Amino acid sequence: MAFSSWRGVVGMINPTLRPGVTEEVIRLLPEGIGLIPLFLNIHRGTEDEFAAMMPAYEELVAVLAECGCDLIHPHGAPPFMVQGRKREAEIVRAWEKKYKTPIMSVAQNHVNALKALKAKTILGATYFSPKLNAIFAKYFRDAGFTVRGMAGIDVPFDKVQELSSHQVYAHIKRNFLKAKGADAIYMLGSGWRTLDIIETLEQDLQVPVVHPVTARVWEIQKRLHVREPRSGFGHLLAALP
Repeated sequence: MAFSSWRGVVGMINPTLRPGVTEEVIRLLPEGIGLIPLFLNIHRGTEDEFAAMMPAYEELVAVLAECGCDLIHPHGAPPFMVQGRKREAEIVRAWEKKYKTPIMSVAQNHVNALKALKAKTILGATYFSPKLNAIFAKYFRDAGFTVRGMAGIDVPFDKVQELSSHQVYAHIKRNFLKAKGADAIYMLGSGWRTLDIIETLEQDLQVPVVHPVTARVWEIQKRLHVREPRSGFGHLLAALP
């Protein structure tokens, strides 16, 4: 069954059952873009769990393609980054060919956003372990960036949403200054509720921030040929480069 909305319909696959990210995306999307959210149940946040998720993602890609979505966005950066950048691209291309629908993985989205901001060097912030952070750093190095650090905040995977945005701000600022700067700050993971610190980080540290929610809203607009800037959430949405 096909569904329609006057500016386009996006199917979004959430990797966990956490509330928060879907609501934030809906609030920031321009009026007239429809969203069909589906959910997986990643709950351990480990490398082996992430690596095994592609068949589950594909099942939901098929459902959303059947709905007639204009764009399908499977999100959750770690499950795609652990595949490696080359393998991820092969998976996405195969799905696009099989389901005849444009697909935007979240990891590819983050690379696109950083390139749109003309970033060459990045400081990454995550809520994952050093082992996973090393994988994420390699992904971005393979995409052509210099990674000044991929700094994980120490928190259980199922408690990420309980972090205050001020704690995350302090973590990012401390590691940015320790790394002696970068062209951009990259925040990996949609589990934390941190939209309110994007502009503060940009003002205080004088570099743009790529946040997972604003990055997807930015590229969804580009993909659907919509241009509706939004202030208050950082340079990417305000300028729509």
